[in-house]
Amino acid sequence: MQVQDTERRGLFGRMLRGLSSSTDSQEAEDLQRDAERAGCASIASHGDRDLVTVHGSLTTVTLRPRGGVLALEAELYDGSGTVTLVWLGRRQISGIGPGRQLTVHGRLGCSDGRKVLFNPRYELSA
Repeated sequence: MQVQDTERRGLFGRMLRGLSSSTDSQEAEDLQRDAERAGCASIASHGDRDLVTVHGSLTTVTLRPRGGVLALEAELYDGSGTVTLVWLGRRQISGIGPGRQLTVHGRLGCSDGRKVLFNPRYELSA
């Protein structure tokens, strides 16, 4: 009896993982199409020191100190990759929140292996 329960949980878990991965891949494809419609190249196609215009959806927004200065940080995901947006000296920005789509412009940098844009210009999407 215990073996059957374990097998069911295993099968159920595999089914759930399959559903979530197909949902994730569909969401990634949708975000990539949105970026193309906005006239932007993918985050993954850019390297360090590139001047970029990228479009995506904010996955997280956090407030944390950076070098003794408060900074608003957000993760922008476009289906191909993620870039960390950092606005130094800001506690909040109206309209910036998880799930919001936006287009950002700036000079891409790399910090601890992550792509970062400091104080990017941004345009909120409807």
